[in-house]
Amino acid sequence: MYYVYILKSLKDKSLYKGVTTDLKKRIAEHNNGQAKYSSFKKPFELVWYCVFVNKEKAYKFEKYMKSGSGFAFVNKHLI
Repeated sequence: MYYVYILKSLKDKSLYKGVTTDLKKRIAEHNNGQAKYSSFKKPFELVWYCVFVNKEKAYKFEKYMKSGSGFAFVNKHLI
């Protein structure tokens, strides 16, 4: 299973979008500062996730969420 997720920084309210096969472990990595990009924005809370069986579809959806129209979709429908 592949989890596409959105985390919200409790520090600056920014959103982080990603994909993982172990959601609990990945959130812990973000909050422990083990994820380079997000280490200075911790702590995080999970605000949304979706499960995919297909790896390619999960990564395509993550890429879409990071695009211009994906930002609008996220803000309107997911958070």
